[in-house]
Amino acid sequence: MSLKSTQSSIVFDMSKRKRLYIKTFGCQMNFYDSERMMEAFAPLGYEQTEDAGDADVIVLNTCHIREKAAEKVYSELGRIRQIKAKRRQDGKRTMVAVAGCVAQAEGNEIIRRAQVVDLVVGPQSYYRLPDLLFRACQEGRRIVDTEFPEKDKFTQLPARIIRKSCTAFLTVQEGCDKFCTFCVVPYTRGMEFSRPVEALYDEASGLVDGGVRELTLLGQNVNAYHGIGRDNRQWSLAQLLARLAEIDGLQRLRYTTSHPRDMSDDLIAAHRDNHKLMPYLHLPFQAGSDRILAGMNRKHTSAQYLDIVARIRDARPDIALSTDIIVGFPGESDEEFEATLAIVRQVGFAQAFSFKYSPRPGTPAAALDEQVSDEAKSERLARLQEFLSADQRRFNEGFVGATMSVLFEKQGRHNGQIVGRSPYLQPVHASGGDQLIGRTCDVEISGAGPNSLAGVIKAARLGIIQAEAGA
Repeated sequence: MSLKSTQSSIVFDMSKRKRLYIKTFGCQMNFYDSERMMEAFAPLGYEQTEDAGDADVIVLNTCHIREKAAEKVYSELGRIRQIKAKRRQDGKRTMVAVAGCVAQAEGNEIIRRAQVVDLVVGPQSYYRLPDLLFRACQEGRRIVDTEFPEKDKFTQLPARIIRKSCTAFLTVQEGCDKFCTFCVVPYTRGMEFSRPVEALYDEASGLVDGGVRELTLLGQNVNAYHGIGRDNRQWSLAQLLARLAEIDGLQRLRYTTSHPRDMSDDLIAAHRDNHKLMPYLHLPFQAGSDRILAGMNRKHTSAQYLDIVARIRDARPDIALSTDIIVGFPGESDEEFEATLAIVRQVGFAQAFSFKYSPRPGTPAAALDEQVSDEAKSERLARLQEFLSADQRRFNEGFVGATMSVLFEKQGRHNGQIVGRSPYLQPVHASGGDQLIGRTCDVEISGAGPNSLAGVIKAARLGIIQAEAGA
């Protein structure tokens, strides 16, 4: 890429201080992707800013899962249009890109509706962001790139930039072959693709060398992982977890999001045998009615889901389960919704994410008859969330008086407070200094709220760490 300074390419002039603003919508994988976007711009001298008004390049990394996802993006673009106009008045050029799943789904429609946008790029091509923006800048035209390139984007990205964080995401798998009728993922992320084991081991090792102590492996259907291992054969997610557990200094492993159809025997056994794999599993069941599950094309029944739960709890009795639930799928009756509540009562989830069904353009479910009224969906969601909140509250309160291992990640909102995560992914607040961030400490839980715990760090461990810091 030529980076000679011209009037039309000032945002790519290597001699000038440049800022990049990225706003991330939606899932954890998007946060991983946003980090990699920043790393793609870093060789060009860009620094990240939290102020869009200070940015030479603005990127919206979008998600299409939540309700009215596209409209939220257009609303944000309205705000950015004002920022771009103000900067133009001040003699500053701003380039705007929309990336991610809404970009993939909407494509040219974004260009048509939002004149502020210079580039639309899908999630498989974001490694080309700097090049595409430079072309748009130089050629004075707006570009849409939503193709699925043949190249593996991960091999095109620069090395990870080491950040001061003790936790990190690592995308190991993308796309989905399940084609649930309510979901856009196969259309926006493509078919299932798994990264090679040793490439992931190398990336993870670099992160751990930089201070990361907990890795969360990401994938739209992560337990369908089938990357090539050291023996040139396909490895399962359980095998990948075992390989990553060999990294010295890595204390914790997690993975999300899983599909019940891919909870293999060796993965269930990994929850028993891999001591670095945390006792937390996100396993969506979506609905309790078998007829609705068939209409969703979920490829499992409620009985099969419950059997998987029983096998997981047999392997790891203390495991915390979370899930996704959709209410009001087309044709869902009151009795079928009650079947969903029955699953909730039987399983007892530590955490759950619940949503009203909303049609996604282009998905089979959007064309189904018998769309449930919004009033009925709202009433069902309120009932469901009452059960889920009670379960989560009981789960958290059950730890009061117990001692658990907490990896502290950052400062809290209050002076002298630090925040970490329990093995069960609960936020835990305690009093402590910055020297504890990145450390794992035993914490006696003294209180429980709806979404977090409070505790006191064990004095003996605290004294050792303070002595080490003083030395």
